[in-house]
Amino acid sequence: MPFRVHAVPLGDGSVATAATQPECRGDNGGLSLPAGFCATVFADGIGHARHMAVAEDGTLYVNTWSGRYYKTNDPAPNGFLVALKDTDSDGRADVTARFGERPDQGGRGGTGLALFGGAVFAESNDRIMRYPLRAGEVAPSARGEVVVSGLPLTGDHPMHPFAITPKGEILVDLGSATNACEVKNRMPGSPGHQPCTEKETRGGIWRYDARKANQAFSPAERYAAGIRNGEGIALDAAGRAFATQHGRDQLHENWPALYSAQAGFEMPAEEMVELKEGGDYGWPECYFDPVQKKLVLAPEYGGDGAKTVGLCAGRQGPVAVFPAHWAPNDMTFYVTRAQAGGAGAFPSAYEGGAFIAFHGSWNRAPGPQGGYNVVFQPMREGRAGGDFVVFADGFAGAVKEPGRARHRPSGLAVGPDGALFISDDVQGRIWRVTYRGGDRTAAVAAAPAAGSSTGSSRAAAPPEGVHPDAGRRVATLTLPAGVSREEIALGERVFHGEVAGATCGGCHGSDAKGSPIGPDLTSGTWLWSDGSLKGIERTIATGVAEPKEHGGAMPPMGGVQLSDAELRAVAAYAWAVGHSPGQAQPPQDP
Repeated sequence: MPFRVHAVPLGDGSVATAATQPECRGDNGGLSLPAGFCATVFADGIGHARHMAVAEDGTLYVNTWSGRYYKTNDPAPNGFLVALKDTDSDGRADVTARFGERPDQGGRGGTGLALFGGAVFAESNDRIMRYPLRAGEVAPSARGEVVVSGLPLTGDHPMHPFAITPKGEILVDLGSATNACEVKNRMPGSPGHQPCTEKETRGGIWRYDARKANQAFSPAERYAAGIRNGEGIALDAAGRAFATQHGRDQLHENWPALYSAQAGFEMPAEEMVELKEGGDYGWPECYFDPVQKKLVLAPEYGGDGAKTVGLCAGRQGPVAVFPAHWAPNDMTFYVTRAQAGGAGAFPSAYEGGAFIAFHGSWNRAPGPQGGYNVVFQPMREGRAGGDFVVFADGFAGAVKEPGRARHRPSGLAVGPDGALFISDDVQGRIWRVTYRGGDRTAAVAAAPAAGSSTGSSRAAAPPEGVHPDAGRRVATLTLPAGVSREEIALGERVFHGEVAGATCGGCHGSDAKGSPIGPDLTSGTWLWSDGSLKGIERTIATGVAEPKEHGGAMPPMGGVQLSDAELRAVAAYAWAVGHSPGQAQPPQDP
């Protein structure tokens, strides 16, 4: 069964009534959904769950990942791949089986997973593996074989999501190693490499044959270029292939003379592109400006932060766009299949449209973080058929931040009965969403807004927003010698973006306890100095071009302009939270 051409039965035209369907009980597993939809927690705690696929018998296969991206890394000892099955039709998996490479065999799991030709295909480290399924098996018992090896693992985007077409073509994303192919990655004013030789091996889609073993990665298999990080790859009913793209970061931090803080967190748009062999979609020379609605030249390649297009006029634009930095981690089309049942299948208005899982932003600071949801994008003839709506919300819980979100959507799959599965890579939860409204003619609708703090408020002053936690814990912090309580208060305001548009909280979290991008400042561990006030101040001033343990480089001054007093104050605040155990956590919303 080819991955992503999801077979979703909508029946023979009959309309199921609410009276003939099970009552939706519980709280939808904490999600907010449109009226008539119901979610159950299909599985929980299975590891950092990424991409999924569903077999014809309803068995759900999930790839889980580990590594420095996650605060907690305690993978199950018997395999990163998980097979889940609901045998009593209560919306919850009662059979769980693990397979594939184990941690003691050097495995670290992965993102990509697909079903094709009676086998499970899954990413593991630098490889795509094939695990044949025998009749009646829930989890494959056969030893896996290598389909492709040598896929790049270095840099900013080491994942390898993929899809398999009906012809057996594996379309695999090799995300970029850098933000924008800069000479010094993510450093202010650093120009882009001319030419960007990174594009020979990264920042695009590569093609391999699912029916062949022991293929080796090389530049020759590149299918499409200029896609910075195309984590969601899917096919529509017509067989067209699409990918989502994570847009580049740090326009303001690296080019403050060209972009305001607000422009930095509102640009560039996230994209959905149609994949065509030989196509170039713009990265790193171009980004999509959502205001002008076109690709424009990046500052690393001579762009002026305004209307200059240059070579971008010859690059392929998107078919749909979304708010900046929301991080589209997966996509699937809701495609019908004739002569099949499915009481929980969605209304026909969803047919042919795309669901996209947005992992959530870290770099909209000091503005409000965004994403952490699943949206539905109507499609028509391969292009956006209207505005997207937020279909599922509430994943993050009280705070929308990568280090504090309760759940983050990461994978999507549609079952043979029409149910939509959504995975979370924080706590390893899987939701199963069905329609119980009884009206197959119902229109597409948005989910009610879920209550949460978004990391900053949209206050009138300063324009970037004021963090709701600011000022709540200064009185409890231990002070470094020679620093006043007033200086610590100023440092907290700098940290939360109230002063100078600083973005510290975006990487380190509003509670300073770290995120996948930046370290925990409350741990008392210092990697770049002796942890003294002067040492921390020096690290902030010079930046961190090559992090030792985290994924996010820090430009000097965090990418903003700080006065000597502001620099000293924010360094003192970092020292204080690192020497005040248990005091950095702000109050949680009730």
